[in-house]
Amino acid sequence: MGFLDSLLGRTKPVQPNLDQLFSLPNAALTLEAAAGFKPTGLGAVCYRKAEGVAFTQVETDVEQLLEGVDGPKVQVSQDEYGYTWLLCRRASDQISDLVTDLHAVNSALQDTGFGPYLLCTLVSFEDPQGRRVALVYLYKKGTFYPFAPQGQPKRDNMLEIQVKSEVGADLPIEKDLSRWFPVWGAPGL
Repeated sequence: MGFLDSLLGRTKPVQPNLDQLFSLPNAALTLEAAAGFKPTGLGAVCYRKAEGVAFTQVETDVEQLLEGVDGPKVQVSQDEYGYTWLLCRRASDQISDLVTDLHAVNSALQDTGFGPYLLCTLVSFEDPQGRRVALVYLYKKGTFYPFAPQGQPKRDNMLEIQVKSEVGADLPIEKDLSRWFPVWGAPGL
């Protein structure tokens, strides 16, 4: 960033670091030990679908890669806003494999020039009382935040703050709470 940019208040966008997704297994251990939340085995990548053969080919390649012999079960859906969700399912004790699958989806889109179409990635957790929380990775910010739905349009803000304090040492947490966007109806939640 140059002098003129800083003088005019322009900032450089944060570059995503997809390798931060590999911090999720450690955060999962912390979350389970501190608050009793265990991984559900569900994770999803949200992106805006692009037009054209190249994007369709990348999407098909990713689905085929993930549905290999011992790969996860994959489900593609669209939400009410027109965004595409690719849901991956693994056994609840395979969070490292789930994160690897989600990283592969993000990397495939980014490496083929479709990174700007990525919105977020989430992994969901559940406690013995049945409460759910997701750790959401914001692609464009390179940070995580917790999202704890209680049924649309309610969310459990106290639980989100608690989860933030528990995993803050394991993950780069989004400091701006206004960027903790609700992902209502996200697959896996």
